[in-house]
Amino acid sequence: MTKEKTSGIYFKVTNEERALIEQKMALAGVRNMSGYIRKMCIDGYIVQLQIKELDECAKLLRYTSNNVNQIARRVNAGGGVYPDEVDEICGKLTEVGGLFGNILEQLSKIQ
Repeated sequence: MTKEKTSGIYFKVTNEERALIEQKMALAGVRNMSGYIRKMCIDGYIVQLQIKELDECAKLLRYTSNNVNQIARRVNAGGGVYPDEVDEICGKLTEVGGLFGNILEQLSKIQ
């Protein structure tokens, strides 16, 4: 649940400082200036993870869940399940498990 913000902090910056803040926001992929400044003031940093395995993992999970949904529709309509479909889904889930292992390993190295 979002807490209502009732208190304000206001300060002025030079044009150069504002440009630098906007540049750092763009590098962090953030568009909300007040959220960015609040996060930086409280925590001192923003972590932006770029893990290619995470994108691949999300793709495989979407693929697998789509296949499972198609199989569920077919079974609910009185159809059957093909063994090669189940094998393919199991293979993709094994791949996802390996990718998650790599992701967790990379995350454990962050200090």
